[in-house]
Amino acid sequence: MSFGEPEGYDGYARPRALGGRRRPQAVAAGVCLVLGLGLVTGAVTGSWLAGDSGDDGARSAFTAAGDLWHSVPVDQLFPPTVQGRGAGPGGADRTWTRVAVAPDGDCAGAFDPLLAKVLDPVGCTRLLRATYTDATQSHVTTVGLLFAKADAAAMTALAGRFEKEDLGRRTDLMPLPYAAKDTVAAGFGAPQRASWTVSVLTDAPVVVYAVSGWADGRTVDEPEPAEEAMETGAGSAPAQAGLGHEAQGLADRVERALRKNVGPATEHPS
Repeated sequence: MSFGEPEGYDGYARPRALGGRRRPQAVAAGVCLVLGLGLVTGAVTGSWLAGDSGDDGARSAFTAAGDLWHSVPVDQLFPPTVQGRGAGPGGADRTWTRVAVAPDGDCAGAFDPLLAKVLDPVGCTRLLRATYTDATQSHVTTVGLLFAKADAAAMTALAGRFEKEDLGRRTDLMPLPYAAKDTVAAGFGAPQRASWTVSVLTDAPVVVYAVSGWADGRTVDEPEPAEEAMETGAGSAPAQAGLGHEAQGLADRVERALRKNVGPATEHPS
């Protein structure tokens, strides 16, 4: 298998200077929903800078995090290999290998229309995506980092609203995968989505998401959110295959990689 190399990348998360269950939704209900929606599951709390709880430090870290898309090498945001100790069903270890990195860009065409409208209130400065496969090459998972334009108050408000309305469980708000030619993820399209997770970081202008599926291109009639697929005793096909763990495990570790990079970005020379 040949791994897809990042297109348009010079080793950093910016381009070179060249150039389900998918249930039918009533149209009226969908329009009303969009008008009332904010973003995003799982408000993540905590400080980016350990031991620094001051407002100035928090603002500095928030701003620095929003700039990481163009100041940090892509291999630090999306490592070529990701170790997931205890990330699988029953606490089994996981190893994921990156097979492709999407050229970075804005969010145009990167989401289904309804999810794009849901995300619109926080804006989109840049979108970074990568697709991974597990050690057996049975599963594929796309993980994304949406760098938003919103300030901390807007991110917090939207995160709370998304959580309150339980939008992270809606199959019509699943993210799209990134399929790459000549890789194990070549057939990873919208019909192949099996499990997913979306969360907004309230201490950074970033939305983290992941969506997983089978590598053999099979379609999925009843996708299941990672939170449900990871529950003990869950009996759906995505749950039994561990695809909820794939999505959540990779999203968590990419978020950690993002956080590790915000420290150096906020350091100043003495």
